[in-house]
Amino acid sequence: MSLFKRKDSSFWWLKITVSGRTIQRSTGTDDKIKAQEYHDTLKAQLWQQERLGVKPDRTWREAVVRWTNETSDKATHKEDIRKLAWMHQFLGDLTLDAVNQEVIERVRAAKLKEATKSTTNRYLALLRAILIRARDEWEWIEKAPKIRLFKESNIRERSLTAEQVNLLLSELPLHQRETVLFALCTGLRQQNVLQLEWAQVNFELKHAWVRATHSKNRRPIAVPLNETAINVLKRQVGKHETRVFTYAGKPLCTANTRAWRAALKRAGITDFRWHDLRHTWATWQRQAGTPTHELQRLGGWRSGVMVERYAHLAPDHLANAANRLDSKFEGYDLATMG
Repeated sequence: MSLFKRKDSSFWWLKITVSGRTIQRSTGTDDKIKAQEYHDTLKAQLWQQERLGVKPDRTWREAVVRWTNETSDKATHKEDIRKLAWMHQFLGDLTLDAVNQEVIERVRAAKLKEATKSTTNRYLALLRAILIRARDEWEWIEKAPKIRLFKESNIRERSLTAEQVNLLLSELPLHQRETVLFALCTGLRQQNVLQLEWAQVNFELKHAWVRATHSKNRRPIAVPLNETAINVLKRQVGKHETRVFTYAGKPLCTANTRAWRAALKRAGITDFRWHDLRHTWATWQRQAGTPTHELQRLGGWRSGVMVERYAHLAPDHLANAANRLDSKFEGYDLATMG
């Protein structure tokens, strides 16, 4: 029979066979009339899909599940999940065809109330990427709505002076002081510092490395260690069997804590994020004369485009190029020229 009851459920179940394919599922209701309506609607949809080639209505939930499964190796996978969890309040119960401009504007407006335009763009870009994949790769929808992003500058040059760093370090608790100091020595991103394991450190060679699976661009990063970084690591020896940076015997999970924000406030440092430690490191490297190609390798950037933002900080290496033309003007006395 098409509708039936199971011993382990109070709901009505249905069983439908279309072109030799059998579908059996719960109707989600114990009301037989509603269960019959669900059965008839589903049977009609399956017939349309089978005979007329009509695509089934796919839901946002289905898209999220498939997206997270297919992108599980992304460096930002956990961040994507966090964003998707926030967007669920607007999209969770919708079909993909129902995600229109009105819905997108609600997402945009809500996020903009609590975050910057740059952060809002990250959410909108993720939403857009899922809809485009649903259209182009999964063929779940015929078209995807256009999603307009805010204009923003890709360049953030916020960095600290040595004096500001000394002041910040003096305000931080010891365990955070060590992670900040190590970040300033190596230029590593926050998670690469916090998740560093002893297996990634070689004291003899004064070298550490970031595995490709933990690198943002999915390439391993070689990390030469200066004496300051070595000393930071030596002070962590014996605190944990596998992880380098800990607090009260447990591995650190985040650096953007209340203590971090309070230290910044006491130090009088505003508009500064933990990631800006990496900008500070790169700024100091360029000011010390480190050429672009070396900085690119040290920072693990895939291309030199991101590194060029620091080019103006080290103009001294261009002075030699400018001076090469002096010989062309030897013998010229502009003061006597008419």
